[in-house]
This record gives sequence, structure tokens and C-alpha cells, in this order.
Amino acid sequence: ARENGLEPLAKTIMAQNNDDVDFISTKYINENVINEEAALQGARDIIAEWINENIYVRKQLRRLFQLKATITTKVVKTKKDDQDAQKFNQYFDWSEPLTKAPSHRLLAILRAENEGFIKFKVEVDINEAYDIIDELILKSQNKTTPHVQLAIEDSYKRLLNPAISNEALQEAKAKADANSIQVFANNLGQLLLAPPLGEKRILAIDPGFRSGCKIVCLDEKGDLLYNENIYPNAPQNETAMAMKKIRSMVNAYQIDAISIGNGTASRETEFFIKKIAFDKPVQVFIVSEAGASVYSASKSAREEFPNYDVTVRGSVSIGRRLSDPLAELVKIDP
Repeated sequence: ARENGLEPLAKTIMAQNNDDVDFISTKYINENVINEEAALQGARDIIAEWINENIYVRKQLRRLFQLKATITTKVVKTKKDDQDAQKFNQYFDWSEPLTKAPSHRLLAILRAENEGFIKFKVEVDINEAYDIIDELILKSQNKTTPHVQLAIEDSYKRLLNPAISNEALQEAKAKADANSIQVFANNLGQLLLAPPLGEKRILAIDPGFRSGCKIVCLDEKGDLLYNENIYPNAPQNETAMAMKKIRSMVNAYQIDAISIGNGTASRETEFFIKKIAFDKPVQVFIVSEAGASVYSASKSAREEFPNYDVTVRGSVSIGRRLSDPLAELVKIDP
């Protein structure tokens, strides 16, 4: 528009002096500007850019987004029945104030959008946004006003809203990331500083359903004494046999405590273990499995247990985390 010589017309409109801009626009018709409406449209485009660059407009709109922005999500229709999308199904039709969205929820929404399952918008009431811009830009009501108002609407929809909504989102994401890092650090600290059980004989269980539960028995030093699979959970439901085997292992290897990984089938396996009547007191603990699979495939695990597969190595790690969490967790590659 500037290249077509329309900036003087834009300045005339923006001056808001009740000029007959419909008539004035005829003076700007040339080989690139075919009629009055093309001239006025070009001038409005220039005004929209000026409004977009207005620091006071941006400041007030940022404030509006900080206070009243809403994040609204919708499922991508073609992905609605996708199995992987179901973990995000609560965000298929979701809306809440951006400032009140918990960190984990905002980050989940961003993951769902990144994986192509949902679309989302960060927006404010459009009339409130127009009111803010009107107050800062409109000087009077006259023949130029409709053109200025059209430029305001265009500037907001095409330029200001996309930019400032993205700023609001990035600011919220930065806070969510920082909060998640802090939560992770706190959890990691608690995990690393968990009091060790000490030199006890441990029966460790990597729980599961269809593939069963991998059992290992460890001595006071964490050395592997025995390993076996049991199938107390669905679909096999070999509960009686599994109970008999656990009782036998506890007695044979003089087990002091049982360590159960907190992954799939953890609660079901814990419930099963606590129904067993042992001949002596046996403590039962749930421990984090985080990183166990990484360790089980590591070079150090292969060197220590060259004749055992990753399921045995992972179960050993679960058991050792109970006897000395810090010593075991530092083996995991960051």
C-alpha cells in the first residue's frame, strides 16, 4: 500500500478531521489502485499496521490477556477415535482461564496439540479488546470513523491478536515449565534422599498383567540369589500358585522385605502380596520404577548380569532401590 502512494491518504483518515475521504480517495487511483475502494482498503491496511505498532495499544492488550485470557481446546475430528488420542480425551472440548490452568494441564494441552490430536486458541472477549483500542485510537465520530474502525478490527484480528495471544501463551508455558522443573527437582530430591532400608534380604517384584510378575531374591549385599515369574493377575489369575511360590521364596531365602515397582499392575500386585500369611513379619514397599528399564539395558547391567535378560536386571534394580536408593539411582544415565 505504501508503494502505491497511499500513505498520505492513510494519514488523512487517521487525522479524523471529518474530511470527505471517499472523495479524496479518487485522487489516488492509478494503474495499481483500480478504484476508490482499493485506495481506501490500502489506506486502512497502513493504519492497521500503525495500530499494531502502537506501544500503548500493545501494553493495554497484554494486560487484558494477562488478566482475562481463556484457553479453549477442540479435538481434531479425524483423530477423535485414535487410540493414542484417548489419553488426552478430557481436552477434546475444554475451556478455562489461562491464568488458572495448572502447569501439568497446560503442558498436556501443548503435547496433545503438538501430536495433532487437538487444536487450541488463547483468546479474550473481542469486544473488550475493541473497546481498549477504540479508546486509544478513536478521536471523534465523523466521516472517517467507519474507516478507522475497520482498520482497528483488521489490526486486531490479523496482527495484534495472533501476536499477543502467542506472547500470553509463551509466558504461561515458561511459568509451567519452571514449575514442572521445580516439582521434578523436589521429587528427585526426595527419591535420592529416601532413607535406605539397609542390609536386608529383599524379594523384588516387577509387576505386570499378561506377561506376569518378574520376581528376584537378593541377599543383604544386593546380590542375586534367585529369579522366577509368577502370574497372580489377569488374565491368568494363578493366585493360589503364586501365593505358594512367594511363601516358599520368603522362607527359603529368609526374606525381610518385599519391594514392588510402581508401574503397571503395581496396586493389584501389592493387594495380592498383602493377602499372603507369612510365617514372620515381612515389610512391603512400593518403589519408583523410573529409569529401571534404562539401567537394565545399560553396559554396567549387562556386565554384572551377562546371563540374564533385561527383565531380571530391572527387577534387581527395583530391589536394590529399597536397600540403598542413592547408590542404585546414580547408575542410571541422566
